[in-house]
Amino acid sequence: MSSLPKFEDHDKQEVKYSTCYMCACRCGIKVTVEDKKIRYIEGNRDHPINKGVLCAKGNAGIMKQNSPAKLSTPLLRKPGTKRGEGEYEAISMEKAMDILTERLKNIRDTDPKKLAYFTGRDQMQAFTGMWATQFGTINWAAHGGFCSVNMAAGGLYTMGHAFWEFGDPDWDRTKYFMMWGVADDHASNPIKIGLEKIKRRGAKFVSVNPTRTGYQAIADEWIGITPGTDMQFALSMVHTLLKHDQFDWEFLIRYTNSAYLVVNTPGEKGDGLFLRDEDGNPLSWDMEKEAAVNANLPDINPALFYEGEVNGKPVRSAMVIFAETYLDDKYSPENSAAITGIPAETIERIALEMAHVAFKETIEIEQEWTDYAGRKHDKFIGRPVSMHAMRGISAHSNGFQACRAIHFVQILLGSVDCPGGHLAKPPYPKHIPPALKPAKHTAPNTPLKSPPLGFPTAPEDLVIDDDGKPLRIDKAFSWDAPISNHGLMHMVITNAVKGDPYPIDTLMMFMANMSWNSTMNTSEVRDMLCEQDENGEHKIPFIVVSDAYHSEIVNFADLVIPDTTYLERFDTISMLDRPISEPHSACDAMRQPILTPDRDVLPWQDVQFEIGNRLKFPVFVDKDGNRKYKDYKDFVVNWEKEPGIGLLAGWRLDEDGNEVHLRGKPNPKQWERYAENGAFMEVHFPPETRYYRHANKDYLTWAKSNGWVGSTDQIVMELYSETMQKFNLAGQGLYDGLMPTEQHHKDRLTKYFKPLPEFYTPLEQTRIDEEEYPFHAINQRPMFMYHSWDSQNAWLRQIISQNFLYMNREQGEEMGIEDKSWVWVESHNGKIRVQVKLMEGCVKNTVWTWNAIAKQSGAWGLKKDANEAKDAFLMNHLISELLPKKGDNLDNVTNSDPITGQAAWYDLRVKIYPVENGETGAYPQFPEMKKVPGMGESPDILRYNAHVNGQSVQLHRSMEDILSRGSVHDNADYKNGDDKKTSGNNGSQS
Repeated sequence: MSSLPKFEDHDKQEVKYSTCYMCACRCGIKVTVEDKKIRYIEGNRDHPINKGVLCAKGNAGIMKQNSPAKLSTPLLRKPGTKRGEGEYEAISMEKAMDILTERLKNIRDTDPKKLAYFTGRDQMQAFTGMWATQFGTINWAAHGGFCSVNMAAGGLYTMGHAFWEFGDPDWDRTKYFMMWGVADDHASNPIKIGLEKIKRRGAKFVSVNPTRTGYQAIADEWIGITPGTDMQFALSMVHTLLKHDQFDWEFLIRYTNSAYLVVNTPGEKGDGLFLRDEDGNPLSWDMEKEAAVNANLPDINPALFYEGEVNGKPVRSAMVIFAETYLDDKYSPENSAAITGIPAETIERIALEMAHVAFKETIEIEQEWTDYAGRKHDKFIGRPVSMHAMRGISAHSNGFQACRAIHFVQILLGSVDCPGGHLAKPPYPKHIPPALKPAKHTAPNTPLKSPPLGFPTAPEDLVIDDDGKPLRIDKAFSWDAPISNHGLMHMVITNAVKGDPYPIDTLMMFMANMSWNSTMNTSEVRDMLCEQDENGEHKIPFIVVSDAYHSEIVNFADLVIPDTTYLERFDTISMLDRPISEPHSACDAMRQPILTPDRDVLPWQDVQFEIGNRLKFPVFVDKDGNRKYKDYKDFVVNWEKEPGIGLLAGWRLDEDGNEVHLRGKPNPKQWERYAENGAFMEVHFPPETRYYRHANKDYLTWAKSNGWVGSTDQIVMELYSETMQKFNLAGQGLYDGLMPTEQHHKDRLTKYFKPLPEFYTPLEQTRIDEEEYPFHAINQRPMFMYHSWDSQNAWLRQIISQNFLYMNREQGEEMGIEDKSWVWVESHNGKIRVQVKLMEGCVKNTVWTWNAIAKQSGAWGLKKDANEAKDAFLMNHLISELLPKKGDNLDNVTNSDPITGQAAWYDLRVKIYPVENGETGAYPQFPEMKKVPGMGESPDILRYNAHVNGQSVQLHRSMEDILSRGSVHDNADYKNGDDKKTSGNNGSQS
């Protein structure tokens, strides 16, 4: 075999490790730099998340770095110009910081909540949330309320961890995998790796989704479901499992609250709450003692099904209520078929297939372990059925209870945190719910007593005033959305412009494209950003935007502070935030500058750090006002949330100065250690701590020592939610505490806050004429793009630069709609003109598209007549942030899940009809965005060349050589990290 020619001059190259930011996966990357430019990006094969795999987005990070849309200087809107016109003067970073400092100082000195600070899909919420807490504003939240808070809240209020980034299927052992409503962009590389594993092993893969794209295309069985009916499907499977006695009795008794006694006094105070002893402990009926006893005691024999009287009070076990609720005929497969569009026989078969795998194909791992009560066990028993769910469930107004219903199926099968089941990822599981409560009270120059976001368990935890009115600008944690753990980003602009509940002074946004794809009702929201009062003053007086690129929101800012790219800054992926842990290892990571910025830009972390110092936040300065830390990098090393716990958990110091992981004193060499070790930390769990962590003594003890949980008490899963029942009682007027005064709030609490989920129709459907708007309309992101970041990317644009509206082929042809024809799509809120593609893999009466492909003309460094501007479209124009108007008290209520405030953008209903007179092109169109100072002209062609003057190596290989040479990754020198000795292409891109 002939030797390969030399591809690279490695003497001119430098290799650094970091963390990708092209989506939410946060994969490990190995970046080669040559002549102060990115030569190529490849996956880090040692990294726990992607294990060397890198997707199209990750590889295309080069073109994101080379994007002509990068902002290059701070900008101040020119005096006398209109907001939104994009008329700016370039200013220095120092002047920008002075302007921002003065503005924020005045707010903090007077009324801190007049600052509304909202971030997009940032990956440093531990730091941005800390900053807001120190500033003293309750008006902070991130992207979750617009994205998938239902997924997080549904799991954290049920089993202490969740789907999304809180847990994973046991890809190595599961035998039956069910995926619910997962778009192709979510957890892209980890899911691909996992699906490859289960397909290789012959495990069954079932997909539940209205469309068959991406992951769904390789499923063994695709179940096309009517959007918004997943809760009914899940509860119908619960019905089937109960009817056939296919549930894990021991798991329910030992690990859930299903044996707790519930007071049964309808119409009276306390109805539906747990019966408790004098110390507040819930009670169960002990079958041996024939008495009600403390349910938390380990050595009792509780009755799973009990109904009777205790101390003169009628009671039922939670499981009795559970069975009565779900054995009702309304959840039978036959009745559910009419709602979900899934045949009754399929519903029953899927439920019983999973039960067969769980109970007849059980996994046993011989391993001694100790439960929370000190009892020894000689094995882990696994029910090898796993699930994963995401935005298709979450983004409906019934999504919270739908998520809980899906978890019920897992719990009945005993497939939670066991071999082959769904596994928690550290620092989860947490006690239910996590103990954090949202801050309520603000005062000038005073940090909040707790973070702005938290987990209410009763009406007393709401962030409302003495009259029951919201205290937050987004109305989170009010009677409108009591359990809004991630806030309501989509309501900020609307409420601020209305001055409801009060006017604000400054809206500050980081990575939040809230005039385009990260808002509902896009056209009107854009007008709101410019709206003025009768005195000609803007209703939102001042807008600050930090973004690395010329996104649609930038030109609405009064002050623009340009961020760096992810390859130009230090950053943490923290255990205090949304870590990159794997089920059996605790992990975190960092980013480090691969390149030095060639523009007058500053990482938003550094901006916050500097402003916090100038405003004398206690976390940043000592009692004399002197800085405690040199810079953000120094802050990360030396700040401690509590002794031994900081933003990065790796390479800390024990009492003897030895380097340790997870907990220890600050280590001045911490950043260097991460850089030397692939930019991540990974601590593998001992075998005896890997399963049943909700009840595993060794794990809980370790978790407490690391600050992940507050106690070593068992984490009891909540089938029956007493939190929901407290709010339900408040709606009935039977709660012993705060209660709403407005009737529509009372009605919402009694209808939706059920201690056991009961199916209800998504809210938009109940307020429009379903015959007039017969189609469900949903959108999802492709696996090769993420939010609006990537359709500026020259490589990724070659995959797609225009989205289409996809429709069931048979239905389209019946309607006389031809493939690639133009149609009008109309909702109660507006209409758009789009191009249609017909396909088989889409259920009838449902249409869908890729999200965030469309761009405003002139945005993102693209040519004004780019496909993304002229032919692509946003579905957001059709979706209102408020419920459809019917002339009642709900007209001005958020179009969201009534429990969590999750934006209900998947509830959309539309009608579709052909255009007339040959109309083409996307509608609506907006004026071309003006380029801001520092931006050049958009190039006709943007390409990356691997070698100077196009002198690339021409290589022709025989088929024998291709098949026999093997991967460069099998090269011993490559494995040892000696890139200079590695022959071959080494992952170059040209």
